[in-house]
Amino acid sequence: MSHPYQKYKQTQVVSASREKILLMMYEGAIKFTKQAIRAAEEKKVPDRCTFIGRAYDIVMELNNTLDHKIGGDIAKNLEQLYMFITDQYTKANINGTVEPLRNALKVLETLYEGWIGAVEKMKKEESLKNGGAKAG
Repeated sequence: MSHPYQKYKQTQVVSASREKILLMMYEGAIKFTKQAIRAAEEKKVPDRCTFIGRAYDIVMELNNTLDHKIGGDIAKNLEQLYMFITDQYTKANINGTVEPLRNALKVLETLYEGWIGAVEKMKKEESLKNGGAKAG
């Protein structure tokens, strides 16, 4: 039998909307990047490599799910940003330096904030389309 928290997290992911999954992926990449920064500062090489690897995998998955036919220039720009981030992870992994990780973190946090705004705007528009805002 699996741990109750793991079951909860699995259910949360399985029942999440596409938008929620996207935000969860960004949250994971940000979390692992911060952990990699901490490990690099503490000179914990195996931990740094592990956390960079996890963040890298998430960013590559974000990149792999881009739909260039629908997304057009936005998808192209996101792809360039994701490639920049993965390049920063590679530099940090090879050199053991923190600065490339901080660069990656800045981009991830900016994108995350942008996606939160986009999701909130979409929900408001959906709410208005489905009967308007409730008074109160």
